[in-house]
This record gives sequence, structure tokens and C-alpha cells, in this order.
Amino acid sequence: MFTIIPVKPFAQAKTRLAPILATEERTRLSRFLLKRTITLARQVGEVVVISRDNVVRRVAKSAGAWALVESGVGLNQALSQAVEWVILRGGKAILIVPNDLPLLTVGDLRELINLDRTTPKMVVAPCHRREGTNALFLQPPNLIPFAFGPASFSQHQRLARAVGVQPIIYESPTVALDLDVPDDLIYAKTLSSLADQWPGVLCGQGE
Repeated sequence: MFTIIPVKPFAQAKTRLAPILATEERTRLSRFLLKRTITLARQVGEVVVISRDNVVRRVAKSAGAWALVESGVGLNQALSQAVEWVILRGGKAILIVPNDLPLLTVGDLRELINLDRTTPKMVVAPCHRREGTNALFLQPPNLIPFAFGPASFSQHQRLARAVGVQPIIYESPTVALDLDVPDDLIYAKTLSSLADQWPGVLCGQGE
């Protein structure tokens, strides 16, 4: 089983947090979250980070992940590229998670993977706005084409049904919260057990 984490260049990540975080702070936060996500994902399988940025790839390798050079344009092409790489290495299932889920737990990852035992299978977890997809488990890895973007939560369900697979919905507040806008960050820092680490991350420490 492979977890795939697509990652933008750190300096270009989370631009909608600019009203409350400077570029340097967003970079540190993205780096911190990437390392945290890799650490969690390595407990359930191998981890692949795909990015066009060499700094991101170096951080991924130092944290124990495979690092792929993104060659396409856009998130869905990047994920398709990573899936091809996984299949060539004999991978039978993938879990896609973004790099901005501050409350994600190992328990979430294990439940996403182990829900139901049927094959083929798709498990999808929505964001807290129930529009986007915050986690996607596919077995086999190329079960459906990717539709990340507007309304991806409903789009991925539609694509699964189109190939005769009933999508399984995973509801979890720790997966649902992503960091898109300032209110998300404020809410996450209020809830997270990591809250005491965050001031250090945002002040240049704790990386």
C-alpha cells in the first residue's frame, strides 16, 4: 500500500492564508505539516511525495518518503503520474492525502484503508465544507480517473459508480479540516493537540 502526497512548492502553498501568515510563515507551516503527514503515513505503508519543487522533494526524502519529480500540469496529472509509478512497483492500493490536514491521525489512515474488505473499492473522505476530497483510497490504484477540483467529493463518487463500485464515505472531523482560509487555521490551532508546537513553527522554530 502506498500513500501519495502531492505537494506544491512551499513558498506557493496556502496563499489564502496570506492575510494572517507571511510567506516565510506559510513555508515553515507547510514544511512542518509535510513532515508530520509523512511520519503518520509511514506507519501504514510506503509513502510517495510528488512535487515539482526540489526543496519539497529533499524534505520528503529526509523524512523517509519516495520523492517523484512532477512532470505534468495540475494536480490530477501529478496524481496519475504517481499512480503509474506505484503500479510499476507492484502497488495494489493507494491512499491520497493532501499536505494540509493538521488534525490527521494514524487511526484515520488505518480506518480509511481497512473499511470494508471488498475489491475493487473506493473510500472517500470529504472536507468540512463537503465539496472537496480530503482523502481517497483506491483499490486497485487506477480504479477511476482523478477529479480533484471544484465539487471533487461528488465527482469522485460519480466516477466510482460509473465503473460499478459503490463509494464508501469516511466521515471524520480530523480528516475533514484542511487549511484553506484563515478561519481554518485558527480553528485547527484551537483544537489540535499540536497547538503548543505551532507558535514555534510560525516563529521559525520546531522544524
